[in-house]
Amino acid sequence: MKWLFRISSALMAVMFAAPLVWMLVVSIKEEGMKIITVLDWFKPPYSLAVYEEILTTTKLSQWIANSLFVAVIVTVLTVIFAAMAGFALSKVPFRYRTIVFFFILGGLLIPGEATIIPLYQVAKDLHLLNSYSGLIIPALASPVAVIVLKSFFDGVPNDLLESVQIDGGGFWRIFTSIMLPLTRPAMASMAILTFIGSWNNFLWPFLSITDDNLFTLPMGIPTLMGQYSEDYVKPMVINAVASVPIIILFIIFEKQIVKGISMSGIKG
Repeated sequence: MKWLFRISSALMAVMFAAPLVWMLVVSIKEEGMKIITVLDWFKPPYSLAVYEEILTTTKLSQWIANSLFVAVIVTVLTVIFAAMAGFALSKVPFRYRTIVFFFILGGLLIPGEATIIPLYQVAKDLHLLNSYSGLIIPALASPVAVIVLKSFFDGVPNDLLESVQIDGGGFWRIFTSIMLPLTRPAMASMAILTFIGSWNNFLWPFLSITDDNLFTLPMGIPTLMGQYSEDYVKPMVINAVASVPIIILFIIFEKQIVKGISMSGIKG
């Protein structure tokens, strides 16, 4: 049975890698090439001229920088806030703690699209539209991260915390010196999933940003793709350039991504 499993795994890997290989091969073709058969796509000559053209004549580089900036800030702040909230719900005794937990849990039951209109109105009243703050602040609330990190904090023995309190340490010392190091794998997994979610976010930037200098990649790519509807090479170049950061991230943090998905129960 092992050989059957290996063959099936290899076929699945080829199936998922084929679109990426196709994209990269087509992206280095010369414009205006005559294509008769499928094999013509893989025949030379090859050229990187379209890459240079796209990177120098469009705002794709700026949009990549915007996406990186927003995704990094959102990831860092989301993990910090979620870790503090999860620790408070898990280890800090206060009234109505259970009610607060179920209130956060209820956030998972509400589709994000249902909150778009009130969120837009609030952002408009606070003058957050067309700004980096408007892209970052609404994305910081993550019920999934709070719940996952709380479950990990619940697994830390209370006896360990009591020993720190006996030595004179408060909740802040427990949080920074004990809880954060012990839950580092969970935080890393949540950080990666948050980064990917922010990187791929389209709906809120589409509604809140009209200045093309503030576009993120999910917004900018469709505007460029519409200009090259009858071309093959340029759309592939655009998608190849946009895919490089997230592919590198996946290669480096593959184990953490898989572990994070298994912990959070996210499908997709």
